[in-house]
Amino acid sequence: MEIPSKTVYVGLSGGVDSSVSAALLKEAGFNVVGVFIKVWQPDWQECNWRDDRLDAMSVCAKLGIPFKMLDLTEEYKREVVDYMIDEYKRGRTPNPDVMCNRYVKFGGFFDWAMREGADFVATGHYAQVVRVVGGDGRITHHLYAARDKEKDQSYFLWTLTGHQLSKTLFPIGHLIKKTEVRALAAKFGLSTAEKKDSQGLCFIGKINMKDFLKHYISEKIGDVIDAETGGVIGSHTGVCFFTLGERHGFTISKKTPTDQPYFVVGKDVATNTLIVSQKRSSVDSGDTASRVYVTNISWTGDGILSAGVTLSARIRYRQKLHECGVETTNGQTIIHFIEPQTAVAPGQSIVLYSGEECLGGGIIDRTE
Repeated sequence: MEIPSKTVYVGLSGGVDSSVSAALLKEAGFNVVGVFIKVWQPDWQECNWRDDRLDAMSVCAKLGIPFKMLDLTEEYKREVVDYMIDEYKRGRTPNPDVMCNRYVKFGGFFDWAMREGADFVATGHYAQVVRVVGGDGRITHHLYAARDKEKDQSYFLWTLTGHQLSKTLFPIGHLIKKTEVRALAAKFGLSTAEKKDSQGLCFIGKINMKDFLKHYISEKIGDVIDAETGGVIGSHTGVCFFTLGERHGFTISKKTPTDQPYFVVGKDVATNTLIVSQKRSSVDSGDTASRVYVTNISWTGDGILSAGVTLSARIRYRQKLHECGVETTNGQTIIHFIEPQTAVAPGQSIVLYSGEECLGGGIIDRTE
């Protein structure tokens, strides 16, 4: 690669990860352009995007690179926020960060950068793109987990295609620990070196999801049912506000001094009923799944599953990988887990791996 002739557009969020990504690319000799992506934020929430934009501008000034701003407000509202609200209304548990990557960072931003003449886009994601040259000379690009497994974000990137991977750089994915990133930020003299990590919903930040949803979904009183006895033991304000495994937010009216905490193990959207159990896991309560039916399947890289490859999957971010198999029948993709899984919620992303490589994923539709 003749780096001096290559232009890379870096998505700058105003945080330390994307800032260091831009600095590393500039140091390597790329023609770097910093881009701050403006997205939708609710008018009832404190606005923070202007502060983040100033931080991104400060980084560009320090590095001596051009700064641009891209307005993807409509795309973010339609593809991320509206999608998330609709999924919760249906009683499902969505992954909005996956849709943010698919439609905003590697959708609107990626497409715009390519039209602008960029050779690559780059972000501060903790992941790696591995370039493989086959025996026939064909080059393929593969998505791998970051070296820092505590920070690895490949789970949220399963929608990336081989073409997108061939045009994407993750400059910090090879680093071992987040402390290295902050040390590099200090070395480059970046103002974001000590800035706290963003948390919560992509771009919007840390929010209470129930409070957020209540601005768009009306509360509706329903029964809380004990999974063991089948009796009504309390009430809740709307089944769509809860996810499997939760232990807070509902009211238990029938309890004794020796009661243990109750956990959500099931939901019935049609009857607005919440099913709970005092058994901590759904394994103990008998609510497990070995077969997971998947929709919206997407394969990264060249989209080919090699025969005989040992597969594993996770249904939650940072969850331990579990061995599985894949079956496709009449266009339906089914994931078979060797060990039954707990709290498998429709709407969640299920992501497949072969060792360190992220092969792709899909959306959980139902389980058996």
